[in-house]
Amino acid sequence: MKPRLKVLWLQGVTCNGNTHSFLNYPHLLYVLETFEFLYHSLLPSTYTLEEISTCVHECDILIFEGAYDPRMERVGTSLETLVGHYGSHAKYVIAAGSCASFGGMFKHSDPEHITGLGFDEKEPKGPFASSPKLINLSGCPMHPEWMGYTLRMIADNKPIAVDELHRPKELYSYLAHHGCTRNEYFEWKVDSDHFGTKEGCLFYKQGCRGPMTHASCNKILWNDVSSKTRVGTPCFGCTEPDFPRINMFETKTNMSIPQDVPVGISKRSYLTMAGIAKSFHIPRLEKRLIDDDA
Repeated sequence: MKPRLKVLWLQGVTCNGNTHSFLNYPHLLYVLETFEFLYHSLLPSTYTLEEISTCVHECDILIFEGAYDPRMERVGTSLETLVGHYGSHAKYVIAAGSCASFGGMFKHSDPEHITGLGFDEKEPKGPFASSPKLINLSGCPMHPEWMGYTLRMIADNKPIAVDELHRPKELYSYLAHHGCTRNEYFEWKVDSDHFGTKEGCLFYKQGCRGPMTHASCNKILWNDVSSKTRVGTPCFGCTEPDFPRINMFETKTNMSIPQDVPVGISKRSYLTMAGIAKSFHIPRLEKRLIDDDA
């Protein structure tokens, strides 16, 4: 039996959302059997944070949650020292969530110092900028299955292909739009005026970023059941480097034309297609899916 890979899970400026998301991973027992957690704030660990802060240990995988601020301290040791020591010995460095990947929500409080592990939004910056060992699992929070996939690939010694932002292609080549149950409404430009309904597209009036967001939320469902768009809430684009944006429930327009259009299509082509689609009248899409009065 081969020895278990050693994992160290450190936290920077964080709300702990990615930890709590990962605790919902249905195969958590597999992870605990396959990996030895040197330290995690909630999972069974080999060492205490005080022992980890001495920087005399080594790990195979460093998982970092939260935005990176080198000035922060953990039991008297700076994050810069902790991340530098353990990251230099680790074969893989996993940024758990959008804050660890791109700076996220917390970087706005101190943009001069706070970044992600390898990026400040899209700009390479941080202790692992351009490092081939960095894997970004962006999301607010990341999907627990995304961490599970990454750890399984590492355990099986399989290569993980990543995009230009160091996100696994198997997880982030899709758009949140793929698999959305509202796609037919999107295609025929039938809008939803309210949150929480089963009918209508949320792109035009509710600020949905699904067509512009690289994420597999509608392919790998949350809790194997649902997603934001399936329950009638717009996608906020939380896996993208520019998250969070202001007015996330609003679609920015110029003269009623969406400011941003779906990935991979020119604005002129999109507007032409949208104009044609809006000229059709499809009664089936303009009615309630379930008629409560019937």
